[in-house]
Amino acid sequence: MTATDPALTALSQGWCALSLLHGKIDAHIERALQSGHDLSVREYSLLDVLSRQHSGPGGHLQMKQVADAVVLSQSATTRLVTRLEDRGLLTRYLCDTDRRGVYTDVTESGLALLAEARPTNDRALREALDAAAKNPELARLVRTVEELHVPA
Repeated sequence: MTATDPALTALSQGWCALSLLHGKIDAHIERALQSGHDLSVREYSLLDVLSRQHSGPGGHLQMKQVADAVVLSQSATTRLVTRLEDRGLLTRYLCDTDRRGVYTDVTESGLALLAEARPTNDRALREALDAAAKNPELARLVRTVEELHVPA
């Protein structure tokens, strides 16, 4: 295979289209969440992931799991948690069974902000997908995203 191989070129073009779609969606949601709720996309994602924890077995996520879920490094996730904790949206505490483990929970204020922001996020996502669907290079990707059914 060479750099001019048609299969590689097509693969590269597909990757560029996916990257473009992601960038457009992310930027649109970012603007909506920032202006309406003073939240970044990453902050919203972190609150959303942590709000889905439960007190049953395996219900609380370790920082590595949280980092993986929000697609950030552990250090970036820790900084993000600290910022949200400083705003009173999250709280940290030691794990009962492993004193080295630190868990993070969403506070009542964080849950309230998340509930307010969720419709904004959903509306902005829909708007961004609708706009991208008008671009012939992105329309197929938009349909694929709309057809995905990821298990909870």
